[in-house]
Amino acid sequence: MYDTNVTANKDSVEQRGEQAAARSGRTDGAYERGFDEDVEQNDANTCPECGGRVTANVDETVCDDCGLVIDENKIDRGPQWTVDDEGNAAGRHVGRPNTVERHDRGIGTDIGYSPNGSESSVDSKKRSRLHRLRREHRRAKFDSKAERNRMKGFLEIRRMAGALGVPKSTRAQACQLFRTAQDEGLLCGRSIEAIAAGVLYAVCRINEHPRTIAELASVAVVSATRIENGYTVCNRELGLPVPPLAPEAYLPKVASEVDASRRTQRRARERLEAAETVATGGVHPGGVAAGALYLAGRETGERVTQGELAEAADVSRATVRARFQELE
Repeated sequence: MYDTNVTANKDSVEQRGEQAAARSGRTDGAYERGFDEDVEQNDANTCPECGGRVTANVDETVCDDCGLVIDENKIDRGPQWTVDDEGNAAGRHVGRPNTVERHDRGIGTDIGYSPNGSESSVDSKKRSRLHRLRREHRRAKFDSKAERNRMKGFLEIRRMAGALGVPKSTRAQACQLFRTAQDEGLLCGRSIEAIAAGVLYAVCRINEHPRTIAELASVAVVSATRIENGYTVCNRELGLPVPPLAPEAYLPKVASEVDASRRTQRRARERLEAAETVATGGVHPGGVAAGALYLAGRETGERVTQGELAEAADVSRATVRARFQELE
């Protein structure tokens, strides 16, 4: 009787299993095939939505067929493997990216100080040893006097660029130009500060950022004459593609200094575009922009004095008066 009940229970369990399998449409090997399908869907190269091919780039992982974004903003904290022009492995790079604004291109290291002042708890012998290590490390950062001078020039360029609000890209170009000037031997017999200010002024003109010699002299440690000499040497010896000064480049700067309205600025720009045939060679472009703003202000009914425009453009009142009379 006991064996009969066990057999009956076993048969009933098997029957219920077969009925459940029949309702779900699966056969005896369904569980093994279902496991294989799950493995295929979890594959990193297969889309879980359509099963298509997956492409991973720096920011996100996307399916090529349906466009599903599988993963995004994934941070890779491992080393950056680099390749050469032929696609061969060229090594790996770990740390901050290289920059032309450093004499060692940003790959150097420093022996810093403890932020919480824990060095005060060590004995005097260890503190003296750390002090000597830092001193020798500072000396070893420069292989030659040329690298030390390059570091001084880059520091001066970054300081002046920060004071004038020059964009970071322009600052990097100025550092690269200073490196080129030093390699060409233009620093011999000239001060580092004059060449640094000269290359910064040259790059500002190349990128059409209105910065005058007087503005650079206000933040530099050398005079305007020495800045102009440094710029002239770099421009002549390196053959820089410096465009002529255009009054349109100074118009937004002068207009913002005197709080001119947009209507007046548009009218002044129209005046400058209509006066392209007027000879502007040998005159200060800031003075031409100030004269156009004064004339536009008279036409729009906005009162802007010649003194305010002269101060904003760094010219005299007579220059503003002469320029707007030429534009009339």
